[in-house]
Amino acid sequence: QVQLVESGGGLVQPGGSLRLSCAASGIMFSIHRMGWYRQAPGEQRDLVADITRGGITNYEDSVKGRFTISRDNVKNTVYLQMNSLKPEDTAVYFCNARFELGQMTFDYWGQGTQVTVSS
Repeated sequence: QVQLVESGGGLVQPGGSLRLSCAASGIMFSIHRMGWYRQAPGEQRDLVADITRGGITNYEDSVKGRFTISRDNVKNTVYLQMNSLKPEDTAVYFCNARFELGQMTFDYWGQGTQVTVSS
């Protein structure tokens, strides 16, 4: 059974920091691309950052220079360090694990963790 369990969300003031964690089980973590997505009320779920199994990272433009994604293949965990948070970063953040084999794509999702940036 695949499980992705996020933690680390909460309420933070603008300019503050949070570190999200996503612990994976039931998958061969090291071969999956791992990503963080977010979804604000009434909005679609969008990619924030992802990291390939080789450690190559990719960021959505609005978070470049503020967020850092990393992974620990021993702990089967992916992290999202979020600095200089802004109110517009408020959303539910979801962890994603993706494995592509030919034309098949296997996607797994966590339950989400709420991040609220407000004074």
